[in-house]
Amino acid sequence: MTQSVSPAVPVPPAARTAHSRPAATLRRTVLTLDAASLGPDSPLPPLLGESDINTGLSFGCAVNDLALRAGYGHVPDVLPYTLQDGYGRERTPTDTPVAVLENEHLRATFLLDYGGRLWSLVHKATGRELLYRNQVLQPANLAVRNAWLAGGVEWNLGVIGHSPLTSSPVHAARVEGPDGVPVLRLYEWERIRRVPFQVDAWLPPGAEHLHVHVRISNPNPRMVPMYWWSNIAVPETPDVRVIAPADAAWEINYERKVGYVPVPVSSGTDRSYAARSPLAADYFYDLREADRPWIAALDGEGTGLLQTSTRRQRGRKLFFWGHSQGGRRWQEFLSGTGEGPRTYLEIQAGLADTQLEYQPMPPRASWSWLETYGPVAADPEAVHGDWARARAAVTDAVSDVVPEAHLEQQLAHAAEFADRAPAEQLWTGSGWGALEQVRRATRPGRVPATTGTPFADTTLGEEQEPWLALLRTGEFPAGDPAVPPRGLMVQSEWYDLLTASRTEGNWTALYHLGLMRWHAADRKGARAAWEASAAAAPNAWALRNLALLDRLDGNSDTAADRYLAAVALAPGERTLALEAGQALLAADRPDACRQVLDALPEQARRHGRVRLLRAQAALVLGQLDDVQEEFEAGLEVEDLREGEPTLDRLWTDYHAKRLAEAGAEGDEEELRARARAEHPLPYAYDFRMTD
Repeated sequence: MTQSVSPAVPVPPAARTAHSRPAATLRRTVLTLDAASLGPDSPLPPLLGESDINTGLSFGCAVNDLALRAGYGHVPDVLPYTLQDGYGRERTPTDTPVAVLENEHLRATFLLDYGGRLWSLVHKATGRELLYRNQVLQPANLAVRNAWLAGGVEWNLGVIGHSPLTSSPVHAARVEGPDGVPVLRLYEWERIRRVPFQVDAWLPPGAEHLHVHVRISNPNPRMVPMYWWSNIAVPETPDVRVIAPADAAWEINYERKVGYVPVPVSSGTDRSYAARSPLAADYFYDLREADRPWIAALDGEGTGLLQTSTRRQRGRKLFFWGHSQGGRRWQEFLSGTGEGPRTYLEIQAGLADTQLEYQPMPPRASWSWLETYGPVAADPEAVHGDWARARAAVTDAVSDVVPEAHLEQQLAHAAEFADRAPAEQLWTGSGWGALEQVRRATRPGRVPATTGTPFADTTLGEEQEPWLALLRTGEFPAGDPAVPPRGLMVQSEWYDLLTASRTEGNWTALYHLGLMRWHAADRKGARAAWEASAAAAPNAWALRNLALLDRLDGNSDTAADRYLAAVALAPGERTLALEAGQALLAADRPDACRQVLDALPEQARRHGRVRLLRAQAALVLGQLDDVQEEFEAGLEVEDLREGEPTLDRLWTDYHAKRLAEAGAEGDEEELRARARAEHPLPYAYDFRMTD
């Protein structure tokens, strides 16, 4: 990894004295990282709510109160966002835009094209990296829009399951603090909750902890379910212990069970040492009786990273992958096999007790809090002693390095510049905030945008153009039926504008109308709109949506036929061919599935997901040599979903069929059990997160 050099933005001379410390600086530069391109977004809108990883959890009697809270605020899908599934696993050296804050103690680096993620926090006196800084940028399928990166500190807003913006550019600007210290402002418009947010980060001269002020505003006349978690990756070694001021935690494991367990020892294992746990799990610490919220990860010498905050950010969590074969494989999948630390755990901080919950945010409300990130040290004997002693030692250390009064002072200090207009724009995010400002400007009683987060008209782009035309002319422009519609919208105000326009015969307007109705749980209205869209101009996109409706209604043959018609209109679209192939398999038409996949361009046929589906079809057809060929060639599925059992099942079913072919006796389940025993899942294909 290399870093180019660019001029620093120093504290103005007027802010210094002859005896002042070295200046704090902010600069924009690039990091050259081995990165896999994100590629294009999916042309298929995400109609199903498969992104919520907490669906189907089982709650024990001890957590009935949490089960009740967990029922509030969930979304049916991630519309209007599209899925980011166009990435691969071929990495090349890539210049990645970053913003760097620095003072004499710390250097903080933020990835501007990946949600403003804090990628690195270096303690300069020791040269120690306080975070887990991944050596590669490798997307994987762990977020609500699919693409997600491991490492650093991720800002999660809006919905459970990682932010929709985690792998997208955000606006970034330099703001002059009242004391002349430069502030990095990261901000965007979040489209599901329809709120602006900002993250202000700064490093005053002399400070040994990074200051981060977060503000979320609800400009809407209605209550909004709100969610925020700061996810902090730190290196995992056998001697790292995670400590928080709690004696119990809500545990969630990958068998979909939620329990309430003691801290740190449960089921005979000290879970504060992540390296001792074989399986992945989440531990949400119960801090309801804590004097103040904090969490720290400390090594064998009693040193490491501390995150603390003002009290609005009350939740704290430990996540680890575990040290089963599947857990180790996941870490390698996310971080590669090169030099440097390759295993990590996450310590996290959020608005609620757990990540199963949303907090009701009143109309016109504004929420803010202050977080700090930096080094902490305590007596190692105490840190690694009994829990009560460890807690007391770290509590004292936290009070020494970041007194609670200091946090409150800095929160008040941040309010002085939270609405200050940026002095310089450093990076550009999306145009959706600008479009919302244009729309609000046409309505009576609008809520004016704040000066602190300017969504400039210059950010309006191709995706916003049709909606601007609708706003200004009352007509939605029709597009080319061969090109998938972009710039999706489900906001009710735009629905009113679209239904007031002339949609008859306009395939594009009808397509968007169907999406809006679908999102509003009007399945009948969505079907009517998409049928009218396909009649107005034959297009693969409305046909695909209708095919998905047919599958949901149990009409597998009709769905398969519609998918084939859609594929014929959009040959070469990998994501469409994959959906069609899955529908054809479900309709017991494996030959047709193979034909659809084999008709794809060569590059698309090499994609791991295509190869996996082709092998599944071959298994159904009894073409076991084809399945064996795929395994022997190395089957790597670029967008394998967290917790997805597909590879495990294919491997086991293949070997069970081989046993049957060889004359082995037993029913299907007996043969599968024998296959598991005689043919253990190889490391390369093991992504299992349960026993």
